[in-house]
Amino acid sequence: MSTTANTTRATTSTIGTGVVATAAASAATMAVAAAGNAAGISLDVGGAPIPVAGFGVLTTVFSLIGVAIAALLSRFARHPRRAFVRTTVVLTMLSLVPDVIADASPATKALLMLTHLVAAAIVIPAVARRLAA
Repeated sequence: MSTTANTTRATTSTIGTGVVATAAASAATMAVAAAGNAAGISLDVGGAPIPVAGFGVLTTVFSLIGVAIAALLSRFARHPRRAFVRTTVVLTMLSLVPDVIADASPATKALLMLTHLVAAAIVIPAVARRLAA
């Protein structure tokens, strides 16, 4: 079997795993947001409420960007897993910055940050496992 076929199969497997992890992360972030809201934490940022479904939509969009990064790294990086983990950990930390400076209560900011970390904890390891070391 050729190297190209192996790379294509690995990339397809990475994407499939990434899509499943994205769906799980999306559901998890909506559950976290709904539970936080039910516990009395406001989902208002800048005076406007974030709908619970909005957490799922944004998780899906940014997780799929992460899956695309993984697919590219699996084809072009010398050590795709290491590059993916480093890249996504940095991007996750950067994703917390808007939450810190948001016009929201401290509890809301903490809930927003928690949803980012929950999504990352689901997607990053699932996708990284499918990448070559």
